[in-house]
Amino acid sequence: MAKRKIQEPSQIEQILTALEELEKENNIPKDYMMEKIEKAISTACKNNYGNEDVSFDYGEDGKGFNVYLNYTVIDDDFENMDPNKHIYTDIAQEKYGKLVEPGDVVREKIDTKEFGRIAAQTARNIIRQGIRDSERGQMMAEFNDRKQELVSALVDRIDPKTGALTVRIGKSEAVLPEKELIGTENIKEGDYIQVYIAEVREGDRGPRAVISRTHPDFVKRLFEKEVPEIFDGIVEIKGVSREAGSRTKLAVLSHDENVDAVGACIGPRGTRVENIVKELGGEKIDVIEYSEDPAKFVAAALSPAKVVSVEVAEDGTQSCKATVPDHQLSLAIGNKGQNARLAAKLTGWKIDIRPESGFYGE
Repeated sequence: MAKRKIQEPSQIEQILTALEELEKENNIPKDYMMEKIEKAISTACKNNYGNEDVSFDYGEDGKGFNVYLNYTVIDDDFENMDPNKHIYTDIAQEKYGKLVEPGDVVREKIDTKEFGRIAAQTARNIIRQGIRDSERGQMMAEFNDRKQELVSALVDRIDPKTGALTVRIGKSEAVLPEKELIGTENIKEGDYIQVYIAEVREGDRGPRAVISRTHPDFVKRLFEKEVPEIFDGIVEIKGVSREAGSRTKLAVLSHDENVDAVGACIGPRGTRVENIVKELGGEKIDVIEYSEDPAKFVAAALSPAKVVSVEVAEDGTQSCKATVPDHQLSLAIGNKGQNARLAAKLTGWKIDIRPESGFYGE
């Protein structure tokens, strides 16, 4: 069989040097990239020689490698002889020595410039893919490091059809769908906005950050950023219920008897909560004090309505009856039931609101 040369050593050195640089700069393992090159050469051998059983020998200095086609030694009477994969014993002994026996595998060095072209092209593709994979990895790491956190994002584009925003977070891009926007806000391209990274998903086109401004934890993170007592752990946010763009209820608890949890969140002259309301485009916020006592917690959750009493069901169903002054009934229920709905969601209790007189009127 004719010996065929794979490629010139200088070309091999260029390929390996490029892979080494990629490993250093983009943290893509050289061994991983060489596996890709080996696979491409094996596929080329199958297409050109009908044999993909290939072995590789690397020089001790790591600056070159040779490629060999493997042939299985067989008896002359072997019924399924494939000249692309097999070699008869007598021919193998003539080429490789009398010690060769049937079942042995012998190798023949490939010696063609065509495979140098394949290796070089594959290397270029791997380097490009490696850079893309590295960028994807960096994006995934960046998003994961900031998962469930509040981040600043630059608005690059606004889709005129869907209303979705393409934003830049650090060096990465993410899409903020229109449904995740607060309805009352007017955002323009070039604006910086705060978004909440709710989740990170790996997709066909790389990692994707699921971002939102309507998520309840978006408000929670705003309070953590605005209120030092929350950041320091003195005040704890026990729960959030929200209907974005309209109203949020926030339950807080102080771990220091000298610190008023609600007062800390509202801030001097209401400055802290006002800053958050401004960020939310005027969304109303009720900050209430959390209590382990369900009756107290439910009464507080129905704020701004004043509650006369709360009667907790004794059957363990987490339901209760809240009695309010007649003139406070509509306030307790809220527009289209919103106040009662948010209070129930915040407390986890089913709340039956009744007027103090027992007469519902209209």
